[in-house]
Amino acid sequence: MNLLVPSSDFADLLAHSDDTQITNILCKSAPADAAEALLALPTAEQVRVLRILPTSDAARLFEYWPTEAQARVLHALEKLDHRTTGILLDAMAQDARTALLEKLPPQVCARLVDFLSPAERNAALKLLAYPLDSVGRLMTGDFLTVLDHWNAADVLRHIRNHGHGIETVHVMFVIDEEGRLLDDLRIHDVLLSPLDRAVHEIRNGSLTFLQATDDQEAAVLTFQKYDRTVLPVVDGEGMLAGIVTVDDIMDVAEEEATEDIHKLGGVEQLDDPYLEMPIFRLIRKRASWLVVLFLGEMLTATAMAYFEGEIVKAVVLATFVPLIISSGGNSGSQAATLIIRAMALGELQLRDWWRVIRREMISGLVLGLILCAVGMMRITAWAMFTDIYGEHWFLIALTVGFSLIGVVLWGTISGSMLPFLLRRLGLDPATSSAPFVATLVDVTGLVIYFVIAGYVLRGTLL
Repeated sequence: MNLLVPSSDFADLLAHSDDTQITNILCKSAPADAAEALLALPTAEQVRVLRILPTSDAARLFEYWPTEAQARVLHALEKLDHRTTGILLDAMAQDARTALLEKLPPQVCARLVDFLSPAERNAALKLLAYPLDSVGRLMTGDFLTVLDHWNAADVLRHIRNHGHGIETVHVMFVIDEEGRLLDDLRIHDVLLSPLDRAVHEIRNGSLTFLQATDDQEAAVLTFQKYDRTVLPVVDGEGMLAGIVTVDDIMDVAEEEATEDIHKLGGVEQLDDPYLEMPIFRLIRKRASWLVVLFLGEMLTATAMAYFEGEIVKAVVLATFVPLIISSGGNSGSQAATLIIRAMALGELQLRDWWRVIRREMISGLVLGLILCAVGMMRITAWAMFTDIYGEHWFLIALTVGFSLIGVVLWGTISGSMLPFLLRRLGLDPATSSAPFVATLVDVTGLVIYFVIAGYVLRGTLL
């Protein structure tokens, strides 16, 4: 940690130091570390520190806090001083402020927006008007624009006059007289150009931009594809509406990955950090999927009851049921995970389903043959030294082996095709989570197993 004092001593420092010393320490420390140290303090002390810090420094530290801590401090600060609350919100970066406001209850959001200055209130309402999870919610208006007829000297002068407090100055944006986006302009290109060279001669004309209504997940892929740190955002008429920076995109990527991981595990997405999630809400998030999966597994019991006659005649078949259904579930979960992640990375589209099913049929068949060989060797080895499988051990080995081929092949095909089916229906492919695939394959795997057993063992055990 780059805090100038150990975080464990920070509470003592607050108790025994004057405001000037506290301000000097926090302002000279790395903002992320100073914010982390403040998070460990009681809410009253957090409010005290934010009130004594310069506004810009207070806002910068405040932006590093999780939404829950920000909301708690704003509530306490609002009780003390509406004016300070408005000043703090005014000083926040527009994208960070939008991220906070959109997660608050509507009535709280509306009240806080009223505390903003007229200009910042208009900016906040404009960003909040964009659809949830759209690029417009990530935008900030803190950027520099230049005109196409300017020269390098004009650009440098503009940076010196207007670059203070701007989100980024290493990329500027070229617009026409009406505000339409023409291109972006890198600062190093300006610095390496003669001062009298015009902007239209410096810029390269290779423009990448986002639409304000684009989905945030699509924006992540655009940043990855073009390896950018900042991209302009335009409205429906091509007007420059704002910019999105890579730090916000990294947050979106983390949220999307977390959501997919939760769904793959059969859990609804958590709204808060795990340790801060109320226990009964956490239970509710997990219970819904557990009930659905439990109802699905009841079909497994139904299938077992249907083949009760076969089990009574050949009890040894029951000993291999966990082996069969787990192999199918595991192969299906593998396939589903691979396909869902490939879809999330943009590697697969709906039109690729036929290529995927061909590959997964080959994969499933080979994997099934591998497990078939292992399973039959295991049964053979046990039969050589024990009488556990009786005189018909070889037929039992064939039953298990052929069943493993069928179940693994079916699991692989099901796991790979379910994400395509859900995407085709307009649903999130991550919903075909590993537990869901496993439950589906459990039921069908039993049917495959006992049907094969009926053919192989007919006239002997059955």
